[in-house]
Amino acid sequence: MRNEGALQEGGEGSGSATWSATRWATNGEVRLAYDQLTPRHPEGEPLLLVTGLGASRRWFPTGLAEVLAARGFDLARYDQRDGGESTHLPPTATTNPLSSLLRRRGDAYTAEDMADDAVAVLDALGWDSAHLFGMSLGGAVAQRVALRHPRRVRTLTSVSAVPGDIAGPATLRHVRLRTLARLSRMRYPSTPGGHIEAGVALARLLGSPARPFDERAVRAQLADAPDPGILDARSQSRQIGAQWHGPTIDRITAPTLVLHGLDDPLIKPSAGLAVAARIPGARFVPLPETGHELPPHVWHDIAHHVRRLADG
Repeated sequence: MRNEGALQEGGEGSGSATWSATRWATNGEVRLAYDQLTPRHPEGEPLLLVTGLGASRRWFPTGLAEVLAARGFDLARYDQRDGGESTHLPPTATTNPLSSLLRRRGDAYTAEDMADDAVAVLDALGWDSAHLFGMSLGGAVAQRVALRHPRRVRTLTSVSAVPGDIAGPATLRHVRLRTLARLSRMRYPSTPGGHIEAGVALARLLGSPARPFDERAVRAQLADAPDPGILDARSQSRQIGAQWHGPTIDRITAPTLVLHGLDDPLIKPSAGLAVAARIPGARFVPLPETGHELPPHVWHDIAHHVRRLADG
């Protein structure tokens, strides 16, 4: 999925950037796959991209990464445990993300473990601290990192995420259950071709209805590295079932930016508004004609706001 951002309609990345070979960080017995945008920006400020539920890090648009790099950031991205190339944990009793969401305890690991994974990646990168940019579940994880490891977080950008301190039924007020149910019913063969078809269906479902769906661009993104995590309900259940036992998000001290697509078909914008209202000094920025995604037409706006936050 290299240079996937430059392949999308309206993309404004230069197309010259790629990602390094996969490297590895460890948190106990969990191995975490990560890579860095190249060419590197030696004077750039470190920015860690935190991925969403079940998703490979390769979903992050390279075009957006290039735009952020042009704003003075040195970027890395990683696969969360139970996602991408990182360690997948043993199966648990709960195999459906929706039922896992409703449970009040996780069977495999905690949300604290997932926050510590991000810090293990920072350690492997040699970064004492970094700006965090988390999308979807990654936004909730980034919030928890800011709570659990405040000295490691320069700024926090939470995108299309629920508050990181809620769990179980309380989460449902921010989730569009019809979309979640459609996701749980996705059935495709567990083959490279099936993973591509699932990725196309997922992108179509989560995109904004205000923009034409560019199926050709999505297929181009997925061609090099189809993501089996899209269909891995067991791994998604373990991720979404990880419970947070730490302080509430009103204790976050890092400068915070909250972005949310106005057309998000999965997580209601009320979630972003709630995050921004509860974190002291946080700023909410709505993304027009944007679903549960990072489309090219908002890349420069996103980079502008992330840069402004870092300069604040």
